[in-house]
Amino acid sequence: MPDNKRRIRLATTIYWLLLFYIVAALVWWFISLEKQNRQMTNFKISQLNSAIDSSHKPELYNSTLSKIQQEHSRNLIKYTSEGTIFLLLTLIGAAFVYRSVRRHFLLQQQLQNFMMAVTHELKTPISVARLNLETLQKHHLDIDKQRKLIRMTLEETERLNTLTNNILISSQLEGGGYTTSKEELDLSDLFKDRIHNFMQRYPERKFMEFVENDMDVIGDPLLLQLLINNLLENAIKYSPKGKPITCRLNQHSAKIELQVIDEGPGIPYTEKKNVFKKFYRLGDETTRKTQGTGLGLYLCKKIAEDHDAEISVTDNPSGGSSFTVSFKADVIADS
Repeated sequence: MPDNKRRIRLATTIYWLLLFYIVAALVWWFISLEKQNRQMTNFKISQLNSAIDSSHKPELYNSTLSKIQQEHSRNLIKYTSEGTIFLLLTLIGAAFVYRSVRRHFLLQQQLQNFMMAVTHELKTPISVARLNLETLQKHHLDIDKQRKLIRMTLEETERLNTLTNNILISSQLEGGGYTTSKEELDLSDLFKDRIHNFMQRYPERKFMEFVENDMDVIGDPLLLQLLINNLLENAIKYSPKGKPITCRLNQHSAKIELQVIDEGPGIPYTEKKNVFKKFYRLGDETTRKTQGTGLGLYLCKKIAEDHDAEISVTDNPSGGSSFTVSFKADVIADS
């Protein structure tokens, strides 16, 4: 990570030095041409003064002098216009190169963060599941302890399943390899099923459920299930264990709104526009304590867009964040 930052700073410094040199050279070129233009004009005027007496032939002198001055003005306009166009093209090209190079470095850094995160996300549940299974194999535990270890193992395998689904479907959606299967489904039942599944997986967590019945939409069941899973996983990840997670589903006029609200630390205003970007995560990957790969909310946005829906994040008045998915009128199935 420090190497990437040093490389970005070095590339940025070299870039600005080169751009400054190009602009300085352009200004020098303009000054030199204008100086030469003035010298040529003064030389022609001196020749005119020696060739024609202004007192004897004032009309010829004035007309010739006017032509010399007009030529000087034309050259000045030509140098100015050419210099301005060249400067604009240089600045536009420089801005494009700067954005492209910076985007490349940032993407490289995000990919490195992703590899670090996904390595940790893969190793941890595998290690925990293996340890639990070895414990069950080597020791004769009572039923309660066996059930606890089995539940923990199932939780870790579910984490692996969510991670692999996020990676695979994200790649398929970007590459056009996923064939969307749109059908009429009851979003209320799907949401309730996911909430109850998470209640079983996280019995120590408190879920507050406010779900209206018969909220029908046209969509892909697997993608919508993945969207809900990621929103609930995100809420669990950032919510303190003693705080409830509120799940709402209701209809406002021509929109169905699905909400997952947590009471965690919240998201700074300046970061709200970034949380749906691919691989983006708050904080530093080397010091971050929360799990994740930066794909969950990005995938939620992709799935929402695929269903002609909008996803947004706002502050929860009680503290934390509120994620809302709004399905537009043309997505809501006719009852």
